[in-house]
Amino acid sequence: MIPTIALGQTGIQVSKLAFGTGTNGWGHGSDQTRLGMEAFTDLLVYGYERGITFWDCADQYGSHPHAGEAIRRVGRRNVILTTKTCASDEKETEKDVERFLAEAGTDHLDIVLLHCMMGADWPIKRAGAMKALAAAKQKGQIRAHGVSCHDFAALQAASTSPWTDVVEARINYQGCSMDGPVPDVVAVLRSMFARGKGVNAMKLLGAGKLVADAHRAVSYARTLDCVHAVIVGMKSRQEIDVNVGIFEA
Repeated sequence: MIPTIALGQTGIQVSKLAFGTGTNGWGHGSDQTRLGMEAFTDLLVYGYERGITFWDCADQYGSHPHAGEAIRRVGRRNVILTTKTCASDEKETEKDVERFLAEAGTDHLDIVLLHCMMGADWPIKRAGAMKALAAAKQKGQIRAHGVSCHDFAALQAASTSPWTDVVEARINYQGCSMDGPVPDVVAVLRSMFARGKGVNAMKLLGAGKLVADAHRAVSYARTLDCVHAVIVGMKSRQEIDVNVGIFEA
């Protein structure tokens, strides 16, 4: 089975392998959701049976209904659900949280991230959204909040922001489709980790550039001492078995 770990200081326990639902994901669709409701739900359940209890969703992937259907089959208390919003102000974020809860058929979301942060000034530009997520956390609608980063300055800002509970960061051994050179990114991740933030690795395969060496890519990320969990988008039982095998080795 996949080992679990406490996600920073969030109080959330996650499997160290997370099921990514957003391969080529944007515009409310992804390679996973395009498999169809039944096929993708079956995959999430199969991954759960193999020990993957951490699911990474987003509004832009259109994966909330699929996660919701899988949750009905495995039980809400048995999985950790991350999702992401592109909302930029307080009201829009409040509406997104309510909609995400309805789409996933749940009374709470474990982690909600501001999606695809760019630039060091995101805490200023997204202040309204941050306020709304903090309020949602106080009300028990969510358990933790944070950001996914697509820019080195944004990553640095996330590292020092006291608001940030959880960060998704692009990291792979080759430096493909990352926000900076591997040593620089790892240094920021170590700083985050030391501050008690939850650190989850994404883009392990460099946006597809490292598919031919996927085993090395996943193995590299899972052994980093500054990462709690790694997110891998999987589209078949075979891919699930291969990635679970890396963690069981």
